[in-house]
Amino acid sequence: MNPSTESLTADSVRAALATIVDPHTSLDLVAGQCVRGVGVDGGNVAIQLQLAYPAQGWHEALIAEVTRVVGKLPGAGRVSVSVSTRVVAHRVQKDLTPLPEVRNIIAVASGKGGVGKSTTAVNLALALAAEGGKVGVLDADIHGPSIPMMLGLSGKPESPDGKNIEPKTRHGLQAISIGLFLGEDTPAIWRGPMTTQYLQQLLTTTLWKDLDYLVIDLPPGTGDIQLTLAQRVPVSAAVIVTTPQDIALLDARRALKMFEKVDVPVLGIVENMAMHTCSNCGHVEHIFGEGGGERMAAQYGVELLGSLPLDISIREQADSGAPTVVSHPDSAIAASYRAIARKVGAKLSLQARNKSIAFPNIVIQNT
Repeated sequence: MNPSTESLTADSVRAALATIVDPHTSLDLVAGQCVRGVGVDGGNVAIQLQLAYPAQGWHEALIAEVTRVVGKLPGAGRVSVSVSTRVVAHRVQKDLTPLPEVRNIIAVASGKGGVGKSTTAVNLALALAAEGGKVGVLDADIHGPSIPMMLGLSGKPESPDGKNIEPKTRHGLQAISIGLFLGEDTPAIWRGPMTTQYLQQLLTTTLWKDLDYLVIDLPPGTGDIQLTLAQRVPVSAAVIVTTPQDIALLDARRALKMFEKVDVPVLGIVENMAMHTCSNCGHVEHIFGEGGGERMAAQYGVELLGSLPLDISIREQADSGAPTVVSHPDSAIAASYRAIARKVGAKLSLQARNKSIAFPNIVIQNT
């Protein structure tokens, strides 16, 4: 045996991996249970990592860092690293269970309209998919459904049996919206109870297929419809969208408190329209104020997941049916959405797992 390799063991490799911190969870790779296997053969090291959230945009940097750190160990030669992903179901509200084929539901909410909630919800869903997740989106904004236009969807969904419906698919997402059943100019003039009943039916009769995440674009506000949905839909976590201005933050606080009351964890805040960069001179201006999202996050002990600019391209791309994450995947704005998506997935991965679906119910009958 080469004397220089005698100190190279699986334990020493794991100790080295414990010095590498996941920036999305703030846990090291060992504490975060990301290390699935370590093999040492002489000076050669093989490492298997498994993340609990989709983060393909980070894989290359992660592999490079692991290779660098482990490669510095005495006796280390060739270091090979593989990274996989496994998303599990997380705890939902009391007395509710996750939907079949849907491991986690993430509600995207805002205290008021006009803050870019739907645009954020769609780009978040697309970003989670771009990072490697299996993702769907449900447009729960009954009175202002915009998901069909943003994803370029049209035509009524098909039903294989007259009871259930197949989701539409576009840009790698599974999607459903009341807007697909109504004409573009037809309003949904419904009272609260009818709206919530229809949304529950839409959610449970859609034949979702093996989703890691279902992103629900909730109606704006904190009224009866939002509260009922938060109580009856098995939500794993929520994301609050706001702008930096004081009036929007005031309403965003109400949305955050609503989820607290129904025992749904809030993963963090997305600050939309945080700044505007002049396309002519490059001057950056905070039109709606500065630092509001950060102050609110600090006040309520949640994370500021990211800040997005007020940029005409975001609106133009969403209106065209190809939102920023898919139309300009290499842009700085798409990178911001993907960074937010990694944080959302990572924060959710730290929540308690749902144990009610870990084992099947066993019923013994006398025959």
